Amino acid sequence: MEDDVSPVTALVAAAADGDQQAWSELVSRYAPLLVSVIRRFRLTPSETEDVAQTVWLRLVGHLDSLQEPRAMPGWIVTTARREALRYLSSGRRLQPNDPLDPEFQAIAADLDEPEEGLFRAERHEVLLAGLAELPRRQRELLLLLLEDPRPSYVEITERTGIPAGSIGPTRARALERLRSSPRVRAYVESAERSERSEPSGGDRHDAATLG
Repeated sequence: MEDDVSPVTALVAAAADGDQQAWSELVSRYAPLLVSVIRRFRLTPSETEDVAQTVWLRLVGHLDSLQEPRAMPGWIVTTARREALRYLSSGRRLQPNDPLDPEFQAIAADLDEPEEGLFRAERHEVLLAGLAELPRRQRELLLLLLEDPRPSYVEITERTGIPAGSIGPTRARALERLRSSPRVRAYVESAERSERSEPSGGDRHDAATLG
C-alpha cells in the first residue's frame, strides 16, 4: 500500500534516470526544508532563490550517490549551509543593505531572539525533513491538519481522497512514521539527553512538538 512505502528511494532512482516528473516531485518535497535552512542566514527572498537554485543544480549531479533516502535531508542541509556561506563570503558582502528595501525589512522583521530562534529553526527543519519522507497522502494529511483554520473531514476527503473514517488511523500512522524517521528520532533522542543533563532547563527542546 502507498501509505506503507516511502516513495523517496524510487523518486531518486527515477530522477537519476532522467524522469522529469520524479525530479519535480523531489523538489516539491524538499524545497521547504531547503528554503528553511537558507533563511537562517538572513538572505533576502531573491538571494534565497539564487542559493536554492545552486543547491538543486548540485543535487542533480549527486543523485546517483543518494539512492538511500536517509541521505537526502542531510545532504540538502549541509549543502545549503555551505552554499549560503559561500554566497555571503563572496558577492553579497560587497552590496550594502538598503534599510528601506522591502526585502531587507521583511528579513529584519522576522528575526527572533537569537538563541530561541535557533532552536525553533532547528526543530522546524527536522520536521520538514521528516515530512518529506512520508508517503504522499500521509504528508498531505498532516499538512492539512496544521492549517488554521483546520479543514473539516469532508474537505480533507475531497482534497486527499482519504475516506472520512480513515483520517484518524491515517493520521496516527503518519505521526508514528514521522516520529520514527531518522532525523526526527535523532532530534528527540538528543533533546531527551539534554533534558536529563539539565533537569531545570526550559521547554525549548520540547519533544512533544514533534508529534
